[in-house]
Amino acid sequence: FDVVLMDVQMPVMDGYEAVRRLRAAENGVLDPQVPVVALTAHAMAGDRERCLDAGMDGYVAKPIRAQQIFEAIDLVLARRSG
Repeated sequence: FDVVLMDVQMPVMDGYEAVRRLRAAENGVLDPQVPVVALTAHAMAGDRERCLDAGMDGYVAKPIRAQQIFEAIDLVLARRSG
């Protein structure tokens, strides 16, 4: 995959735990450094930082506007290739 769009509020396992597991080398993930963009309704102060601290590479607050998601994807892909 080129990029993962990760919903932060999922049942059973939230996006924070999912990205921690994705990044853990011992889990056998083919590309543990795949860029991850958080998608969340959490838009309060500190929510972006919490996502980035958990291991996500980008952040987009819902409701999502197409231009925002395209920009976030372009940014994380540019960082990966640069």
